[in-house]
Amino acid sequence: MSETKTVVHRTLQGRVVSDKMNKTVTVLVERRVKHPLIGKVLTRSRKYHAHVEGMEAHDGDLVQIEETAPISKTKAWRVTRVIEKSRAV
Repeated sequence: MSETKTVVHRTLQGRVVSDKMNKTVTVLVERRVKHPLIGKVLTRSRKYHAHVEGMEAHDGDLVQIEETAPISKTKAWRVTRVIEKSRAV
């Protein structure tokens, strides 16, 4: 009996902070962690370069990104869906 393995990719949610590159957006992912000693809740953030093709993701959009095989030197994530469009000012 052969077993089929299901591949589970890590997914994150974040805001697009830059869409100036071709087929690439910069996504800011924030997470809240509790300080181990003090107990204060802190906000930690990290920026990821994500591949976006065909989908329109612009500054301020809330997107979901998924981990993939490396696409370039700095890109190993791709945008899977746009959760919320930014409100135009």
